[in-house]
Amino acid sequence: MTLFQFEVFLAIVQTGSFTRAGELLNASQSGVSHTIGDLEKELGTTLFARHRNGVKLTDAGEQILAHAREIIHHTEQITQVAAASRGVNSGTIRIGAFPSFSAHAIPGIFQAFRSLYPGVELILFEGSYAEVEAWIRAGVVDLGFLAEARDGLDMVQLLDDPYVAVLPADHPLREQDIIAIEQLAREPFLSLKSGCERLVMQAFQESGLRLNTQFEVAENATILSMVEAGIGVSVVPSMILSAMPANIAVKPLHPPIIRQIGLAVRTQHIVSPAAAAFIKAARMQLAESPV
Repeated sequence: MTLFQFEVFLAIVQTGSFTRAGELLNASQSGVSHTIGDLEKELGTTLFARHRNGVKLTDAGEQILAHAREIIHHTEQITQVAAASRGVNSGTIRIGAFPSFSAHAIPGIFQAFRSLYPGVELILFEGSYAEVEAWIRAGVVDLGFLAEARDGLDMVQLLDDPYVAVLPADHPLREQDIIAIEQLAREPFLSLKSGCERLVMQAFQESGLRLNTQFEVAENATILSMVEAGIGVSVVPSMILSAMPANIAVKPLHPPIIRQIGLAVRTQHIVSPAAAAFIKAARMQLAESPV
């Protein structure tokens, strides 16, 4: 048995697919299949049940999963001890981030960190909130930017990103300084389905309101274009508005809705020196140049 076999095994568990596991590991689907086939042959048992919609762990696979995670966890600890002896002048940091944060904050953070530690390689994994969280838990990334704390993960708070109401430029509510969420409940609503909508839904539910949702949209640019075209109104994080169309009105909300963005790790007790330095650099950069 090899560490790579267990890394492949965990990647398949994480993604639910041999093909997506290969994409995650930069390996071919056939290479992933061959690796797992060799592991199953060596163990004398089947680890995955294949079906049309993906793969599922067998009973034996379920029992082996916890041990595989422990093996990778202890391997990372050994690597971090070695990294500590070298200091922060070398190594690799794998970082997860969601798209709106990647677009508006990652360039500045990476540039600031590389100016301090040019010998450390930075690798960015971009995905949804759920994907970033799963990558952190599985050890695919060393740390990840997330909105809101997650059970079982340590999180360093970095910044608050307030949500705003976005309206067509000729909308009657454009004259108001602040928009009450009750006023939006009567409007045709465009929901941003990227993960950040959870806080919006929660705010309306806590106020006893039901949204008149007309469309659910995954891309930030698309929902802003639809608002500009007069199709409806929406509530979005301020961070996505740097490339805002000209014909949109932006208003603060009452009560405010705020997503708290931070850097999450499995536990700060096993963070490598390079990762700890990255966290410090990210905090300094965002304090000096908030997005």
